[in-house]
Amino acid sequence: MQQAVALSGSPATRRSSPGDAIFAGIARASGILVLLLLGSLILSLFIGGLPAFRQFGASFLWSTTWDPVKEVFGAGVSVYGTVMTSILAMVLAVPLAFGIAFYLTELAPNWLRRPVGTAVELLAAVPSIIYGMWGFFVIVPIMSQYVEPVLIDTFDGIPVLEDMFAGPPFGTGIFTAALVLTVMVVPFIAATMRDVFETVPPVFKESAYGVGCTTWEVMRSIVIPYTRVSVVGGIMLGFGRALGETMAVTFVIGNSDHINASLFSSGNTIASIVALEFPESGTGSLKLASLLALGFILFVISFIVLAISRTLLRPKLKV
Repeated sequence: MQQAVALSGSPATRRSSPGDAIFAGIARASGILVLLLLGSLILSLFIGGLPAFRQFGASFLWSTTWDPVKEVFGAGVSVYGTVMTSILAMVLAVPLAFGIAFYLTELAPNWLRRPVGTAVELLAAVPSIIYGMWGFFVIVPIMSQYVEPVLIDTFDGIPVLEDMFAGPPFGTGIFTAALVLTVMVVPFIAATMRDVFETVPPVFKESAYGVGCTTWEVMRSIVIPYTRVSVVGGIMLGFGRALGETMAVTFVIGNSDHINASLFSSGNTIASIVALEFPESGTGSLKLASLLALGFILFVISFIVLAISRTLLRPKLKV
């Protein structure tokens, strides 16, 4: 009886111990610290960019003029380039990452899974500047000599497509930047998908195979619904990496302050223009304020992407 009383009282004793109180305080402080850091980051960017918002008003968001000489600045070109390159990268990266994860978890022999999985993870560790140099010295010549001329000739005369794939084949541009971003974000998405696919209880898949389902039917009807939340989270992780990428995009996007319907045209992203022009902006200048305002806009875009992902997951979370 005494042992039972002691055992029943032990959880309460542990909860009231000094160690638990200290641990709870540290955990609570860590959570508050994250909120404070996030709030200070948003506030500093907004305050720093406030002179630009006051000078140009709401038109700063869609203005395509970026003229440091006349001190006229607009975020339209860089916002367009950021969104277009990221969306194109995700359109190309998600199917590729899904195929890699599908192969590693369902089709690859056991002796090959570890080497391929390790190679995918190593790609995620490559510095972005290395991707930029690789894109500039390898991808850009291939695009200018082989890919872009073929696409321009193929879609010539086809409405809409001829405008999307038009212009001189310089090799640099939005499409090339999207290709480099694709290679950069695939490891993050593929590794996440592989890990969550492996968490599906084997009995679920074995039951589906037992009633005659094919491998693809098991993946479509069992694995994907079971891991949908984590898969979307991995995709959003890759999307966030694409939105904020700097040096790799700067090497291959062309760094032009113009918007063109062609995906082969040069452009800019928020991260690339900040990296290029921040060292030349004087303290307290309108240009510096405009760059900080661009940083605030990039943060807002990232927040919108996160909000959309949470909205997509809401039906699943209610279950």
